[in-house]
Formats: sequence, structure tokens, C-alpha cells
Amino acid sequence: LARRILAEGPMKLKASVGTALRQEAEVLRQEIVTGINEQAPGGEPFKALSPLTLAARKLAGFGGTKALMVRGDLRNAITAIVQGDEAFVGVPRKARSRDGRSLVDVAQIQELGSSPMVIPITARMRRFLFAMLRQAGKEPQPGSGKGVVVVTIPARPFLRPAFRRFSEGVQQRFLGRVARLLGWGGM
Repeated sequence: LARRILAEGPMKLKASVGTALRQEAEVLRQEIVTGINEQAPGGEPFKALSPLTLAARKLAGFGGTKALMVRGDLRNAITAIVQGDEAFVGVPRKARSRDGRSLVDVAQIQELGSSPMVIPITARMRRFLFAMLRQAGKEPQPGSGKGVVVVTIPARPFLRPAFRRFSEGVQQRFLGRVARLLGWGGM
């Protein structure tokens, strides 16, 4: 097999490896996107959204109930970039949401979760907070609109589970792609 590869020339081998790498990168990208769409990347279901998150979405004009899918900015930013013999699959550092936020920061918080964030309550926020609580079927407690709100975002890994699932059998798939591209059928 090695002699046949060398006999046909290194250029054909290099082109076949490059094409196989691009194909595998696209397969991984699709695995991540499908995982977000189906709410179970790599077969691991996302933690359900809290009633308060759903209420906040409704008040903000978003009716969806899927995690990571308010407008689809994060899902749509997932990219496969191949340069030479390396591939990057994920959210590029330059990716921005429609409102200008860094999607790398959003992806990191969703993938790993956040530590508690203390947010001072403004008068405008207090009105929204009370409306959100009522929307979620909860009555505001006396004194709950003063001071601060502590928010923690739970981890909803969408990259690592997809990477784990993708890595199963990757070597055989890759070699099979290269062999087919060289015209030798599957391996």
C-alpha cells in the first residue's frame, strides 16, 4: 500500500489528505450544529432552561424554549476552517452576535458555565424583574427588588460532547476517506 501511494506521487496523496481533512472537519461541524438543534450534543441532553429564563425570553419577545437558540447566532457561528494540515472547528474569535457581543465569550460561558455574577438592580431592571417573576408564576417577595441579583449560568456543553462522539473511529474514517480519494475503495 505504501509503495502504491509513493508511486502515484506525493502531490496526489497531499491533495487527498487535504480533502479528507476538510470533509472530517465538516462532519464535526455538522455534529455540533445538530447537537444544538436536537438539544443533545454528542447524545448528552442539555439541562432544561429555568422558568425564569423562559419568562425573560417571553417578555423580551422570544418564544423559543430551546437552550442556546434565542436567535441562532451561536449555532450559526460554528465554523470549520482548514489551513494546511490543521483544522479548526468551533466559534472563531472574530464571531459576533447581531447585537455585537463576542460569541467566543458566549460559547465559553455556555460550555463551562459561569461563576455567580452579582448585578446591581436599577429601577428599570426592578420593573422587568417583577414582570418576569409574575410571568413565571411567582410573586415577588417583599424587599426582593432592592440591592442586587445573583445570577449563575449552568454549563451546557455543546462542543466537548460532540468532540467525544466525533473522535470515535476518526482514524479509520479518515484513512478510509483518503483511500477512496486515491481510488482504492474503502479501507
